[in-house]
Amino acid sequence: MKITSPEMLAHSLKNARKRRHLTQQATAEQIGIKQATVSGFEHHPERSRLETLFKLLSALELELHVTERDRPEDSTGSEARWDQEW
Repeated sequence: MKITSPEMLAHSLKNARKRRHLTQQATAEQIGIKQATVSGFEHHPERSRLETLFKLLSALELELHVTERDRPEDSTGSEARWDQEW
């Protein structure tokens, strides 16, 4: 899945948590953080620490892969251009 914003990332992790039938509380306890931290990530990911992201990825058995984007001159679609600010 191509993720282009903090909100998309949070939504993806929230969906993964729900697919595993985990509550925010259970997820938090599994990785040693507060339920409010999980909630904060899901609702305001731009305010969260990277450490929280990696703990959540671990709890949900997910991996983060970083790949190079297509160069705009190599692509005909507008999808290749980055138009989001973090």
